[in-house]
Amino acid sequence: MDYVIAALVGCFVALGIYMLLSRSLIRMLLGIIVLGNGVNLLIFTAGRLTREIAPIVPRGLDTPAGAIANPLPQALILTAIVIGFAMFCFLLVLAYRTYQALDADNTDTMRVAEPEHAPNPPLSY
Repeated sequence: MDYVIAALVGCFVALGIYMLLSRSLIRMLLGIIVLGNGVNLLIFTAGRLTREIAPIVPRGLDTPAGAIANPLPQALILTAIVIGFAMFCFLLVLAYRTYQALDADNTDTMRVAEPEHAPNPPLSY
């Protein structure tokens, strides 16, 4: 099962990077989300996939009675999901306001600070 999840992580990361290389803001935003999901799966896989019981110590014992699941990757992924959702919301509003201000979704047409017919920079020094 680890090999299947590792292949899925590779597909998510490859798709996320491919979408980030696009010129459309919406595709770039979706690429960030897919890349974040791939990293979350990577953290989850690195914490070992097991079908053990929840990491709860029974009353009266100092240590768990048997094997338990690793809670650290689960806590890291939960935090990453919350941060990823907040970043998605911020970037969605930023992309929407950029589209309203510039009336463009393509990054090539968003060159407001650059003059129309400016000389090109030197290719070598």
